[in-house]
Amino acid sequence: MSATTDKADIRKMSLSDVEAAVLAMGEKKFRAKQVYEWLWKKGARSFSEMTNLSKPFREELEKHYAIHAIATDQVQRSLDGTIKSRFRLHDGHLIESVLIPVPADNRYTVCVSSQVGCSLSCTFCATGRMKRLRNLDAAEIYDQVVMVNAQCEEAFGHPLTNIVYMGMGEPLLAYKNVLESIDRITSADGLNMSPRRITVSTAGIARMIKKLADDAVKVNLALSLHAADDVKRNEIMPINEQNNLDTLMEALKYYYEQTRNRISYEYIAFQDFNDSIDDARLLARLCKPFPVRVNIIEYNPIDGAPFRKATEHRIDDFARYLREQGVMVTVRRSRGKDIDAACGQLANK
Repeated sequence: MSATTDKADIRKMSLSDVEAAVLAMGEKKFRAKQVYEWLWKKGARSFSEMTNLSKPFREELEKHYAIHAIATDQVQRSLDGTIKSRFRLHDGHLIESVLIPVPADNRYTVCVSSQVGCSLSCTFCATGRMKRLRNLDAAEIYDQVVMVNAQCEEAFGHPLTNIVYMGMGEPLLAYKNVLESIDRITSADGLNMSPRRITVSTAGIARMIKKLADDAVKVNLALSLHAADDVKRNEIMPINEQNNLDTLMEALKYYYEQTRNRISYEYIAFQDFNDSIDDARLLARLCKPFPVRVNIIEYNPIDGAPFRKATEHRIDDFARYLREQGVMVTVRRSRGKDIDAACGQLANK
């Protein structure tokens, strides 16, 4: 672990807080806006970068405040072009983000983490085996987007087009910080990205899905479903015992009624577990109460997990049945599995 500083992280301060601090230093109020622009729009990682501020003012900022920026610890590139980055936080903890480029579709997506580790213990997920140490703060989430965006521009000559909160951790258990990061990412003072290009994925916490609706957060919502009956879902996702499918369907129906946003179901296909036509029939029923898109995902094996990847034939039959029932379906092939960057593989390796 690296030593932490006692100085406050200036990025946890609101603009009005920074204005008050700047005035207390004897500077003009407009200087706070300049500092804020350096922090968020320009992504400054140190006060010395803020070259339109006087040197004495920068030194005064350095004396009282810190910028807890994340730092690149390791970068791995897959044969398919996927890039996984491991970042070190100011307190020494590690997290991972994944850049998923699809140049043919002009689509460049970053998968960001919201927690150090995870507390949900999903049996098919490497992150679920890690102890949850803490939530990421909004700036640490924001930093992932900024740094991977720069990586994307350098590697592909294109900025990020989409952000998915599908990395390490459960976003709805880091709710306040996730929302703050979204506000900053979509702000004109930040990255100015459209909220419609942001997806928040959850393992299924009913009360927080309703809160997302009540707070009118204009992002896309995805449910990591992976089984369409409670017996199987309890087996692979312990969170289902407190948030069973009836409870989740009620919460999702409420979410749709409040937002009118189509919901996505993420469904990893496991051989001889959830990939039969009977399973597809149960899943189709869960798509009736509100508009849904089903994303069928190839399973990416992890050490010690008792699952195998469903065959392409089984996946194709499963998807065909759903389409015959009028369900919108996408089959997503694994990306980055050779560097442990695919769905369910993030474990700081």
